[in-house]
Amino acid sequence: MTAGGGRHGWRARGPDAQGRRRGAVFGVLALSLLCVLGIGLATQVRETSTTDGLENSRPEDLLVVLDTLTRREASIRDEIGTLQATLATLRESGSGSEAAVAEAQERLSALSIQVGTVAAQGPGVTVVIEDPNSGVGSEVLLDAMQELRAAGAEALQLQGGGNAVRIGVDSWIAGSAGRVVVDGRELRAPYTFTAIGDPPTLASALNIPGGVVDTVTRNGATSNIAQSDQVTVSALRDPRPRQYAQPGN
Repeated sequence: MTAGGGRHGWRARGPDAQGRRRGAVFGVLALSLLCVLGIGLATQVRETSTTDGLENSRPEDLLVVLDTLTRREASIRDEIGTLQATLATLRESGSGSEAAVAEAQERLSALSIQVGTVAAQGPGVTVVIEDPNSGVGSEVLLDAMQELRAAGAEALQLQGGGNAVRIGVDSWIAGSAGRVVVDGRELRAPYTFTAIGDPPTLASALNIPGGVVDTVTRNGATSNIAQSDQVTVSALRDPRPRQYAQPGN
């Protein structure tokens, strides 16, 4: 990855050359920050997409896991704020190359989508689970959420009973069949997952033998998976204002 154009300007002299060098430095710093954010977010998603062993964990252990994820999401939000400030500085000073600013803006948009602070649209799937007998509980919906994540869903929401919840890195699903709660909001059947990603891959992940579709059927419910070139994830994560932390210098 490069910091943008302007390579031919390295041989220039005077204030113009200094301005270009300063722009290149700002560009490199901005892109370095973006790389760190990308690696951190990817690691976090991999960690939260693994549920093996959590079902048998003690409640106090699960609380520690949830607290850790909440702190990490807060840290990512702070990093996004720092990146936004850096972009504003680059634009106001006019010292950042167009390529560097464009790359930074693209990464900022990607991070904002993944933490759920902006709406998103793109190819993906819509999964509707009809549950007339109230047999689908939180464990079934949790499995569906995790399968979609593991299959590469870049944005995900769950809707039911008039409420829609944007799934984040620390989202949780609890409750028995007919009384499902997602991130503190009660949802009712039919449940609708909307996921952005590669449609065939997402659909295949749910259709594996013994997987989500089979589990839904065993619980007396039905599911319908529709692949599309354009779906919209419109629900947003609630912003969490900082109570103690402030951006560092």
